[in-house]
Amino acid sequence: MYICICKAVTDGQIRSAVQDGVTSMSGLRESLGCTGQCGKCGRHVKQIRDEVLQGAGAFSDGSAFTASSAG
Repeated sequence: MYICICKAVTDGQIRSAVQDGVTSMSGLRESLGCTGQCGKCGRHVKQIRDEVLQGAGAFSDGSAFTASSAG
């Protein structure tokens, strides 16, 4: 599904980029162009990014979950 209409970016492209290590919003903007035009897709891009990171056992800042981070 298209998430960013301005740059024709799909949810699949966002998921692939995050899985490939692009975990910051600025990184997604630089690599895919999303959120850089009108900005209306930003909330959805962040939601997809966070879903992928949570599924990979990572925090929203991109750092991995480890036993020591459990506190």
